[in-house]
Amino acid sequence: METKEKNIVTIGGGSGQFILLSGLRDLENIHTTAIVSMVDSGGSTGRLRNELGILPPGDILKCIIALSPHQDACHAIMLKRFKKDPRLAGHNAGNMLLTMLSRYTGDFPAGVAALAEILEVKGTILPVTTDRATLVAELTNGKRIYGEEAIDLPRGTPRERIKNIFLVPHHHAAISAHPPVLDVIAKADYIFIGPGDLFTSIIPNLIVPGVKAALQNTSAKVYFFINIMTKFGETHNFSGKDFAIKLEEHLERKVDGLIGNAIKPIQKVLDIYSKQKSDFVHIDYTDPFWEHRNLHLVDILNTKGMIARHDPEKLGQIILKIISG
Repeated sequence: METKEKNIVTIGGGSGQFILLSGLRDLENIHTTAIVSMVDSGGSTGRLRNELGILPPGDILKCIIALSPHQDACHAIMLKRFKKDPRLAGHNAGNMLLTMLSRYTGDFPAGVAALAEILEVKGTILPVTTDRATLVAELTNGKRIYGEEAIDLPRGTPRERIKNIFLVPHHHAAISAHPPVLDVIAKADYIFIGPGDLFTSIIPNLIVPGVKAALQNTSAKVYFFINIMTKFGETHNFSGKDFAIKLEEHLERKVDGLIGNAIKPIQKVLDIYSKQKSDFVHIDYTDPFWEHRNLHLVDILNTKGMIARHDPEKLGQIILKIISG
């Protein structure tokens, strides 16, 4: 008997979504759709966004590479940065190619689809919105920080906690979700939010008008990946419970399940993160908060290297277990 293909949707951005999609790419009997945040404002992406007025290509490019069966070659070529030409210096080849395809087709999603076709991507990649916008963080003292890069990389002394996150449109009175995004959320069997920086990679998707309502109305099972480490300036001193509460506040609904990491990185890794004011995210399984929640507290840590990040294969295996249960 042939197994029915399951529709898997991921929501996020940055390196977290790249790792998750890498784990999903080779699973059988699934179709993966990645919904990607469109507020990246740093590096090559930020320059192209400011100079050419295009949607930021960086996070989309990472998703394309992650879902390509030629990932290693794509990673080496597409993320190769130009050095010789002063105009191109600092840009990577993938961002420039995606920019060219988008401008030639006159449509950013069409450019994304074209590059995905070139690299034989296994799945679909969608920008959460095609409206240009700036991410703004309002702190508890009333101060506002403009731009994903500034929010993501706090400078100087410790700042106040983030109270709220919202989007400011560039050329329209309002921002709306890219219509196919709402369709795939409605038709999904499972939706996985994260992993990634809570306020700059995950929540920016949820505050695009239409997305939250779609997630409230979907019949899909919605799961949230809790981060391994806190992020200074965003989730300083957060516990696993804090991540869950903040995510559900923005969704205005409970998720169907949460996935947390049960293995602590080695002390040398923790010491490196401590210098960046980043700590291991503790999840107290005995807290009554978890009693009526579907918490998967498992080993999803990548133990190679000196970076505390999720392991793609382990993520793929826990997802396979969830969707097969």
